[in-house]
Amino acid sequence: MNLSMTGRNIELTDAIKEHITASVDTLKKFNLDIISVNVIVSTQSRKGKEHSVVEFVINLAHKNTIVIKQNDQDLYAAIDLATDRAQKAMRRLHDKEVDHQKVGINEAKAEDVCVKAVAQDIEDEIIPVELDLYKPREVEDVLNDLKESGKMFEIFLDNEHKTRVLYKRNDGKFGLY
Repeated sequence: MNLSMTGRNIELTDAIKEHITASVDTLKKFNLDIISVNVIVSTQSRKGKEHSVVEFVINLAHKNTIVIKQNDQDLYAAIDLATDRAQKAMRRLHDKEVDHQKVGINEAKAEDVCVKAVAQDIEDEIIPVELDLYKPREVEDVLNDLKESGKMFEIFLDNEHKTRVLYKRNDGKFGLY
């Protein structure tokens, strides 16, 4: 991994360089192929106040470049915040790479065979059952069932094979569609 540090409008002291080096070394733990890290440290003055700006440009092998830009009044705080953001981005890439592993052909074939075997077992156990809903019923029988249960309505087929709905009204009476 190549590390380059650049200071714009600021001289990088040994203490600042050591802090940046230690911060960048924490990015190695994600086991991503880091080609280079460019750290650009600069100062800006806004409304009469000095702000330190730290920019990390992390080049990864076979992946996109990560660019993190952080500003703060304190230079060391800006470095720490930029490092935290870079670690978060690297963690996301690492988790995506680990969690989304490609399944090999042999595993896919084995899984397909298991699914087919389970499907055959399920097909052997299917028993068709005629539902009570499709049996013709008298309106009086449905009315008695609705009174005994706590249901608000009942859907059924009458003796003429028409779909009907018997329901309780707000006034305590019953309606029939």
